Amino acid sequence: MDTQKYRIERRYVAIRPNIRPGTRLSTGTPEFFVAHDSGNPGATADNHYAYFNSQTNRSASAHVFIDDTKILEIIPTGTGPEPAEKAWHVLYGVTTDNDLFGYDANDAAIGVEFCYGGRINFTEAYKRYVWYLAYCCSVWNKNPYVFIPSHRQLDPARRQDPDEALATGRKTLNQLLDDISTELNVMRTPRPTPNSSTSFAPLPATIAQSLIDNYVSPAWFASQAKGDQVGMTHFHNLANNLRVASGIPLASSSAAGPLIPLPKSNAQEIIFRWLSPAWFKARDEGNSARAQHFNNLANYLRRAAGIPEQ
Repeated sequence: MDTQKYRIERRYVAIRPNIRPGTRLSTGTPEFFVAHDSGNPGATADNHYAYFNSQTNRSASAHVFIDDTKILEIIPTGTGPEPAEKAWHVLYGVTTDNDLFGYDANDAAIGVEFCYGGRINFTEAYKRYVWYLAYCCSVWNKNPYVFIPSHRQLDPARRQDPDEALATGRKTLNQLLDDISTELNVMRTPRPTPNSSTSFAPLPATIAQSLIDNYVSPAWFASQAKGDQVGMTHFHNLANNLRVASGIPLASSSAAGPLIPLPKSNAQEIIFRWLSPAWFKARDEGNSARAQHFNNLANYLRRAAGIPEQ
């Protein structure tokens, strides 16, 4: 893995309750990584360090600021010798982070800020932003399509980052995740998901494509018709997770990356949202062959996610 592509600078702000409380993440190591932008066009990573190091009243912070010249960690993330600490980068009152990951983001996630605008070179800043998020996924063996939510996704009523900043360089969140995946595939070799005691079997490409065509794509188009951006992003990511688990190249890559397990939550969602209702319908109609078909599809997903078959 090319850990020398960019240097990670670690210059920590002083410990104090409102910015850097000095307490470790509740999970020990990060469970996920929140994509932010600084919301302060033209301000560099150094500018943000100076700002947060001077604050005494405002309860807000983030772990990392990335511009066109540097990747600057101002609160320990666990990528260096110091264990990861909490920062105040997502409002505690929102519940999307709890629903998706089972934790408040401040207690379990790293906040990564993209610096943009003014004299900051978008392309160079974006390259470092992509690389750093890929590096974090590599260190903790996380699938970027599952474990990198945007601040907007977690708090859609209040926040638009990093979508607005990405748009200044004609990028989208989906393109960001694709670029992170491409960077990650170059950086690492396949390995099993940690804390998993069960093996997984690659999802056959024909099964993955069938599930995408029959269920995931129609759900994406239904979300698009309703103007549901969060739903569109979710189903886009779900389709890409199926592709990654089956070795199908992503749209932004000419070659397939390493096979990794399908996230258990994805397998369970597809089974409960679509396959189980179809199985019950076939059973009630007395069509045992069709019922067996949906049971087989469910078991393909379970094997791809390392879940015991039923």
